Formats: sequence, structure tokens, C-alpha cells
Amino acid sequence: MTLFLAASASAQTIATNLDKFSDSQPIEVGLVHWQRDLDAALGRSSETKRPVLVLFQEVPGCAGCQTFGREVLSQPLIVEAIEDLFLPIVVYNNRDSGADAELLKRFKEPAWNYQVVRFLDAGGNDIVPREENVWTIENLATRMIQTLTKAGNPVPNYLRTLAPTTSPAERSRVALAMSCFWTGEYHLGKIDGVVATEAGWLDGREVTLVEFDNRRLSLASLAAQAAKVRCAEKIYTPKGDSIAGLAGGALDNNYRAADDSDQNRQIARWTALAKVPALNEMQKTKINSLAPDNITEAVSWLSPRQRVALATAGR
Repeated sequence: MTLFLAASASAQTIATNLDKFSDSQPIEVGLVHWQRDLDAALGRSSETKRPVLVLFQEVPGCAGCQTFGREVLSQPLIVEAIEDLFLPIVVYNNRDSGADAELLKRFKEPAWNYQVVRFLDAGGNDIVPREENVWTIENLATRMIQTLTKAGNPVPNYLRTLAPTTSPAERSRVALAMSCFWTGEYHLGKIDGVVATEAGWLDGREVTLVEFDNRRLSLASLAAQAAKVRCAEKIYTPKGDSIAGLAGGALDNNYRAADDSDQNRQIARWTALAKVPALNEMQKTKINSLAPDNITEAVSWLSPRQRVALATAGR
């Protein structure tokens, strides 16, 4: 087992069977239930306050268009967020006439272009500036979060787990030694800015490997919070620095992950959770740390459809 890397789209991509696609659901548009009437969607946006998400896509399209549909637009949590939080419209950008061609002119979109996703208010105006090359799960989720925030709509936790950070420069990893790495995962996973935890071994000691978003959480703050809960007897960093008065060591190739049976032990007996689809590492981290004390808060990291699956599996 290796620590979840937030920037890796492949780590969150759910393989999709090709037989789910057809002429009525081309691979380029993924598994989202799209509508085609933009003006009707704009009217519904005025009533529901949900932004309109417009996909301009080449159908049939190139290999890149198909990959975007198969991987990004078929990821279950992305599909759920698009369908439940937005009003999804698809416009084919390779039509020379008809409604699709008119919409390309209306929004000044180039024909035969790679996929572009735009977010509109009820008046048909961009809520966030148009942007190209938004082709990964993380980048699309980030744009969705920006749109919901600007529109004044709530952003659910499950959507945040898809976009913790995309730049390697904004992610950091450290290992913290304590008497029990299960306790480390329980305490450290609660900290705001922690993306993932992993139980492991280093220098013959139990450690919790922590990946965190350094835009939201500094190393010094992480070390201080870990020390308060007795989860920082020693801190291992890539440079072997001493942080906040803690003894330092090098986070190097001597680190090894603990067995799978030692990961997320706080929820190990919650067998129904194993049947929840598309559960990602950040969700597991947060649920593992919160479930022993507040099951409601823990479940808040699941999407509505995942909660239904959990309830069904628990019967």
C-alpha cells in the first residue's frame, strides 16, 4: 500500500466498462445524464439557483476526447456532483449546422476543439472565467468548487476530496512517530489540511505518514497539533529537519507501509463501508478519524449516493 497522492488522477479514476456507452451515450461525454436544451436549463437555473454546466465536446471525438469521457466524466463522484449540483448541458462542437452550431457562435467557441467546460448563471454569463485544458478529475472538481462558491451555493465535503491540491509544490509529506500508528491515523486525520494518512514503519518505530496541503496547513502547525495529542515523539521530513523542538529524522527509502490490515483501523469493523462505491483515500482518512466520536460528521464526507449505498449495505 502506498500513500494516496492527490495529484494523481489515475488514483481516483474508476474503470468504466465500454458496454455502458452507445450511440445515445457516446464515450466522449462519459456517464453523465446530459440535457441538450440550453435555454430550458437557463430557465431552471433561475428557479433552482443551480449553475448550468456546459460541456463543449467533439462527438465522435479523438482519443483525448474519449479519455476525458471515459475517465473524468465517468468518475462516480464527478458524475454525481454534475447531476446533483449543476444543470448539465452538452454541445457538440463538430456540427456545421443546427442548434449546436448556433451555440458555438453564441458563446464564441471554436469548432472541432478539445473539450471545454463552462459554468453559466441563469443569464447565460460565465460564473468563473472560461478556461481550457481542464482535463483531469482534480482540475474539473476545483473549477466546480470555485463556481459553487462564487454562486453562493454550498460545497459538499465529497467534492472537496476530489480536489485537495493539484500541484506537487503544494503537497508535503512527513512521518510522525508515536506509540501506536492507529492512534496517529485517528488523531492526525482530523486536522484541517491533512489529505491522507498511512500507518507505517521507520527506524523500527511505528509512524503515521501524513500528506497535507501546505497552502492550508504549515509543517510547524501540523507538528504542534500532533504534539498536543502525543503523536509526535519524532518527526521525519525529506531533509531530516527538527521542527518545533521535536527530534528530527529523514523520511527516506527506509520507510515502509504497514500491512493493509493495519490501515484505517478505526473503521476496520465497519464492513458495510467496504461496499460503498468510489470511496477515495481522503474520504477514508476523514471517516477513520471521525467515526469513533461522531458518526454523523464522519458520514458527512460521503456523497448522498454513497450514503444510500452504505445504508443499503448495512441492512
